[in-house]
Amino acid sequence: MTSPRPAQAAGIIAQEIREIAAKGKDSARPEQAPFLPDLCSVSALAALVLMGELLALVLVLAVDGLRAFSWERLGLVSLVVQWVILPSAAVLCRLRPRLARLSHKLAGGLSFVAVLTVLLLVMGAQQWWQASLSHAPFDYWRFLRDCLLGSICAGVVLRYAYVQQQLHNQQQAELGARIDALQSRIRPHFLFNSMNSLASLIAIDPERAERLVEDLSALFRASLADSRLVPLQQELALAKRYLDIESLRLGERLQQRWNIDDGLGQMQVPSMLLQPLLENAVLHGVARLREGGEIAVRIGHDRGRLLLTIDNPVPAAAASRDTSDNNGIATDNIRQRLAAHYGDRYAFAAGCDGDRYRVQLQLPLTQAAARKQPNAEGLV
Repeated sequence: MTSPRPAQAAGIIAQEIREIAAKGKDSARPEQAPFLPDLCSVSALAALVLMGELLALVLVLAVDGLRAFSWERLGLVSLVVQWVILPSAAVLCRLRPRLARLSHKLAGGLSFVAVLTVLLLVMGAQQWWQASLSHAPFDYWRFLRDCLLGSICAGVVLRYAYVQQQLHNQQQAELGARIDALQSRIRPHFLFNSMNSLASLIAIDPERAERLVEDLSALFRASLADSRLVPLQQELALAKRYLDIESLRLGERLQQRWNIDDGLGQMQVPSMLLQPLLENAVLHGVARLREGGEIAVRIGHDRGRLLLTIDNPVPAAAASRDTSDNNGIATDNIRQRLAAHYGDRYAFAAGCDGDRYRVQLQLPLTQAAARKQPNAEGLV
């Protein structure tokens, strides 16, 4: 086996990063933002039904007044309104993926035409049914009046739904940019530390340095692949790769103990969540102890929460003082990323407990979406 030279080692990693960047040009393109909210969801349908009932109540009050208010008339008007709303929601739900690929003007016009078509059919059926029951001629003026009123209401509702969705799209874009910015702070830090480990091994143990280059290549490929939520099994594979790299440098001084509950592999967590915490455990804990120590990782679940604990030894001098300065960059970054992903639905605590430093994290359990999963190594 030939020993890699420094230029060779750096070249391999640089080539891996260039390949990832080239592959990422197409995948980095933002997906088409939805034009309208998801009207197939239960919450959206409930809001539409409620809005329809309020509209029916307003129409009855506007025509009959409060003194001549009739519950029977309200029921009939509500029935007609719901017959317009629910089929329109079904049509727009099916059109939603196509609307996202059109310009906003064209998508808005198509949405309005779809709702107007449903409105004309329902109003026409209602007028025909009433005319047939009363044996009266079809009232075209009433039909046109009802259609005009319905089209105005449909336009207002569609405009409201559009504005709400665009606000949601903007919030998601800002959130994604914030997460990417926070993620970009972690990766260079990890890269520099890994290259330092590589530089220290090249001169004293070329074979181990070659293994480190291979591990780093695979690790960068995984860490740069996604900056959002990833399956836990992929994040665990990434974290174990990192500890394997540090084991090449620290040898038997670095011990590991993993305790992970079954059935959690597909749960979603923010990418690069474990590696910065483990890096703190190594650099500020095990690496500073002459005899080394054990890093214990425990991952379980309870009452719909993912529970994560990372425990590592620290030097006696560090245990007797506040260690937040040493661990502050990584922990603050993780807190901000967790807040961006989960709002106030997470818990994060870190501090010394005797001669050990413990990080405890609680996240909502979220199942990963069905998609092509990484291989057994957790790498794409």
